[in-house]
Amino acid sequence: KVPQTPDYMVGVINLRGSVVPVINMRLKFGMEDIEKTRDSCIIVVEVDVDGEPITVGALADSVQEVMDMNDSQIEPPPKIGTKLNTEFIKGMGNLGDKFVIILDINKVFSADDLELAREISDETEEVTA
Repeated sequence: KVPQTPDYMVGVINLRGSVVPVINMRLKFGMEDIEKTRDSCIIVVEVDVDGEPITVGALADSVQEVMDMNDSQIEPPPKIGTKLNTEFIKGMGNLGDKFVIILDINKVFSADDLELAREISDETEEVTA
């Protein structure tokens, strides 16, 4: 846990010599946290902030499959109503027999999250230098 950060900012990892903040996606989305298992994984993503890439680790329960999709397989996000925030959903991937939710990773994290991630990376790298 990184001191003085939101509960969902659960720590940092060393990725090829760079410090990468890790965000628990369950907590970020307001879900109940569960115990980590051997299926738990950190998905490393690059998010664009004012033209500058920020690397963040997204802690997920598991990854079922990594796949390539073309634009014809992606449908617009559903209109679910006003009570559910879908602004971070880029679309629904149509895989024939099932659908997968495709997140717009640049909208999942708030500006405050990303600024905090940048500060954690910068401060931790200064301490380890």
